[in-house]
Amino acid sequence: MSADKSKISNNKKGMTWLIFALMTVAAWGVYGIFLHKGAVGMGDPENGRYKAFLWVGIAYFVTAVAAPFLLLLIKGASWSMPSSGIAYSFIAGIVGAIGAFGVLLAFGAKGHPAVVMAIIFAGAPVINALISISMDPPPGGIGSVPKLFWLGVAMAALGGCIVTKFKPQGAKPHGPPPAVKSDQ
Repeated sequence: MSADKSKISNNKKGMTWLIFALMTVAAWGVYGIFLHKGAVGMGDPENGRYKAFLWVGIAYFVTAVAAPFLLLLIKGASWSMPSSGIAYSFIAGIVGAIGAFGVLLAFGAKGHPAVVMAIIFAGAPVINALISISMDPPPGGIGSVPKLFWLGVAMAALGGCIVTKFKPQGAKPHGPPPAVKSDQ
């Protein structure tokens, strides 16, 4: 194989992560919309978000428990797992579930899906960047972080604010349906 073909092949393999990252962007980009529609679709203004969260949990079980379990069995993987890997993975699951529940609570408190998700998707990278740097600081310390990185963090936060403030208004009202009043 020539050097040029080898370089092209390596570049394609090196970009696979980007395809998976974009897959996640697409999935999480529609997550809030479907979650809101699910909560409203339950037809229960008081408990609809809890019912939706229950089905999110069932979906997580199928996707994140049953599927990997089967894949590990099929691949004949070792069931040995270091405690630190288990602990961080478990904590990740807890904070992920808390985040999903927070989205539902925001919708239940009359948050518009476009605004709620804009705040989340602008704020999460900022938190991620700050926690990542604190958990694994660069060799030269915080002072060695390029100024453009900090500019990017500020722009992400500002972008979330701008999207939130200037989002277009939809024709349909959002939030749970009004409670049905009884004449009793």
